[in-house]
Amino acid sequence: MRNDQADDVDNRLFLKSVARALHVLEAFGRHPHPLSLREIAEAAGIDKSAAQRVAQTLLTLGYLERAGNDAGLLPGKALLDRSFDYLRTNPLIERAAPVLSQLRATARERVDLSLFDGTTIIYAMRLQSKRETFYATLAGRRIPTFSSSGGRACLARLDEAEARDIVERCDRQAQTQKTITDVDAVMDKVREARADGYACALEESLIGEIVLSAAVTDLAGRPLGAIHIAGSLAEWDEDDFRRRFAPHAIAAAKAL
Repeated sequence: MRNDQADDVDNRLFLKSVARALHVLEAFGRHPHPLSLREIAEAAGIDKSAAQRVAQTLLTLGYLERAGNDAGLLPGKALLDRSFDYLRTNPLIERAAPVLSQLRATARERVDLSLFDGTTIIYAMRLQSKRETFYATLAGRRIPTFSSSGGRACLARLDEAEARDIVERCDRQAQTQKTITDVDAVMDKVREARADGYACALEESLIGEIVLSAAVTDLAGRPLGAIHIAGSLAEWDEDDFRRRFAPHAIAAAKAL
């Protein structure tokens, strides 16, 4: 469970057994390699006996698999089925597919669709360019709202108090030496995005990367997610990147 969900729990309806199973699966998000039962128990905050029962259940259902050479357990292929279920039932993602495809052809840089989720954003679609870090190409990656251009573009569509509250609740650990973590400095970037209609971040998630994003909103103007265009600072300076791609990102977001 993420920190921003903790206050919303109704203990009368909360099934701890289900939560334990999901905590076991979430352990692999922090440790992306085969885990032993002892490591699973420690990561999920349960005893080894409970970890064994949960793991065996998930193995039987296909949500965990055994690594080769009996090296431990790994997430199973059944998790991809559930990801597929989510992606094909989200109408925004369905509508975004042709828009992102056209944007990728026009920009010839990586383009993404992220979904706004409070203190984090999560990438739902990623169309890569010619050079990428492996995990930067994968849908499902979740990053902090405060330090991402997509997150700041979404925060810019909220009023000042609500946006600041989200930033203050974020886990503001620096991802690179360029990550802005000070609340007031982040809010300056949010206000800049509100004035410009898009947000821009330089090397705050990956060194050498510049990302520009425009928010996708619902009919009431609330942020649903963002369109991102990402490039390399080895090929672009900030001003040229903004001039070249800001109109395209804004137009794609408005099309959704």
